[in-house]
Amino acid sequence: MFLRALPILALLCAATAPAQQADLILHNGKIVTVDPQFRIAEAIAVAGDRIAAVGSNDEVLKVAGPQTQRVDLRGKTVLPGLIDSHVHSIAASMFEFDHTVPEMETIADVLKYFESRAKVVPEGKWIRLSQVFITRLRDQRFPTRQELDRVAPKHPAVFATGPDASLNSLAMKLSGIDRNFKVTDGAPCRVERDENGEPTGILRSCGRFIKAETSARQPTQEDRRNRLKALFKDYNAVGLTSIADRDTDDREVELYRELRQRGELTCRVFMSLHVDAQAPIEEIEARMKKAAADPLHKYDNMLWLRGTKVYLDGGMLTGSAYMRQPWGVSRIYNIEDPNYRGMRFIEPSKLYRIAKAAMMNQLQPTAHAQGDGAVHTLIDAYGEVNNEFKVKDHRPCISHSSFMSLEAIQKMKEIGVVADLQPPWLWLDGGTLTKQFGDERLEYFHPYKSLFEHGVVAGGGSDHMQKLGGFRSINPYNPFLGMWIVLTRQPKWTDKALHAEQRVTREQAIRLYTINNAYLTFEEKEKGSLEKGKLADIIVLERDILTVPVDQVKDIKVERTYLGGKQVHP
Repeated sequence: MFLRALPILALLCAATAPAQQADLILHNGKIVTVDPQFRIAEAIAVAGDRIAAVGSNDEVLKVAGPQTQRVDLRGKTVLPGLIDSHVHSIAASMFEFDHTVPEMETIADVLKYFESRAKVVPEGKWIRLSQVFITRLRDQRFPTRQELDRVAPKHPAVFATGPDASLNSLAMKLSGIDRNFKVTDGAPCRVERDENGEPTGILRSCGRFIKAETSARQPTQEDRRNRLKALFKDYNAVGLTSIADRDTDDREVELYRELRQRGELTCRVFMSLHVDAQAPIEEIEARMKKAAADPLHKYDNMLWLRGTKVYLDGGMLTGSAYMRQPWGVSRIYNIEDPNYRGMRFIEPSKLYRIAKAAMMNQLQPTAHAQGDGAVHTLIDAYGEVNNEFKVKDHRPCISHSSFMSLEAIQKMKEIGVVADLQPPWLWLDGGTLTKQFGDERLEYFHPYKSLFEHGVVAGGGSDHMQKLGGFRSINPYNPFLGMWIVLTRQPKWTDKALHAEQRVTREQAIRLYTINNAYLTFEEKEKGSLEKGKLADIIVLERDILTVPVDQVKDIKVERTYLGGKQVHP
């Protein structure tokens, strides 16, 4: 950790220039700049939406004018506004619109939920529960078809988690999935079967065949706006000032556009447009050209359509991520085939064409790639494009990249691939994954230290999918929890760190959620550190992240959040 006094003359603006008189000065604090030297200052000045000066109290206060708001920090620590590299905010904000979904830790909790819903949902209507991952249940398994039959015998019931699901008998019947069911559309789908060939109720990547209908209350456009604004206010409360929405469909693009036009965004948004990789390549290329022609493709520091997203493999949390070695027969994931390696959804030749089309249209490609088999497939596709033109400036990305290898990291550095990872999975799922794979296969599971050592730019995110609340959400989006995880690597419900040699320093943990994420979205010259000329996205902490005991890092609260110099929290 470099806690160096900040050279004043190198970073101060000219205090005498009237145009540089500050609107806001925070002084008498510990300003963690996150500049290349990770220097520490005492004060910071803001003019308009930009940082006008950073340095000592005396020097920064010289740029004060008669209208300057002065805030005495009384020694409090200041960080750049934090950035989440991977969220699904609009869907997450609407998840509990109809009713609150309780916390669940066991199969008994899951069954209790279905039973309670069966009492209020009209008979014959569908009951659906999504994203309660089996790795996060103490039982570490799917609910069975028979268990769902018992608690909801007169309702079709679906326990959907990631791309996979467990259905009861009525849901299977209404969806036409029986022993004679066959996939005829050529797209991915795997129906798990027992020794007699009967479907067990576990379906992998077969969502299109589940005939579920909703009986939930439907929102208006105003409801959608208000729910998203409320979520963004909660993002601000935990220190987030920027997000990357990594799978934005057309309707969501329009909602973001509407909020931008109304001046109601309190987080900066980088969008990766959803692309259906199963569509013909000509349609995919046309979709990318259309995105590149959208006015939102022109840089705007509040809302920018600059990426694309496809799904390359299944779920790490559900047993369908594409691995280089077989998963192994598993009670946890209902896997009976000893040669099963998970599911890959895109052939390498098509993946190459998708990646190339994105970069040729100045769109950053990324793909959901969980297993090491998917990670290597994606890196190979980027490498093939790199043989035609250098991809480094396009910053091709891997989303999730949970299972990696030394060879993958080295190749990423060589051609300029970046990574968007989710530390909360290490905490929530590390115990189950260790039980499934053993310690050796997890040597490069979320290998943060190796990524830093090899110069691969990786950013920290949450993959926030559902619910409002930094700790209760699926997945938790409180970035201080994420920082604590990469500092400790301590999985939930275990007494041993998961490959402690991959722990990082506090400086590196902070960089994951600041300047690294700014680099992932091509904005390291605009934000991610507290330097003169950058956007004044600033947070004030109630405890010093550099000195508090490590176990207190996850509990750090944000006292104030500024977006472009304007206070958005509290």
